[in-house]
Amino acid sequence: MLSTRLISSEDWEAVKAIYEEGILTGNATFETNVPAKDNWFSSRVLECSIVCLDDDKIVGWASLSPVSSRCVYKGVGENSIYVKQDQRGKGVGDYLLGQLIKAAEKTGVWTIQTGIFPENTISIALHLKHGFREVGVRSRIGKMDGVWRDVLFMERRSEVVGVD
Repeated sequence: MLSTRLISSEDWEAVKAIYEEGILTGNATFETNVPAKDNWFSSRVLECSIVCLDDDKIVGWASLSPVSSRCVYKGVGENSIYVKQDQRGKGVGDYLLGQLIKAAEKTGVWTIQTGIFPENTISIALHLKHGFREVGVRSRIGKMDGVWRDVLFMERRSEVVGVD
């Protein structure tokens, strides 16, 4: 049975391994290496960073990162979601993203945004299922292995936009 909890520093090795699996797909992130533990944790909104457990084994993680340090954007976060390779297609991502949205709204986040490579059709479908909309394509936004890549920009607004 799946469950989630807030991420802790003790989860780092499992989180790192799952992130590395995502990097190896070539369609999850522009990152080529997992950042150092301290850098990863300091770049996240920790009250909106969770691990997904299946019988006490970490099978995925999701987190929000602030999009800006400006106070006007304090309710806007960018999500990341990664599922262990051997757990993909089993509903982990669906459950995890739903729980991340609940955690985000509970802490006052009214907009969650994300950038997804257009080739990552499974992630796009997952985000659409959870109420994200396509905002546009950021054409040739970055190079990966010498090749320009596009990123589909998506966002999800809370139903209680503007409420403190």
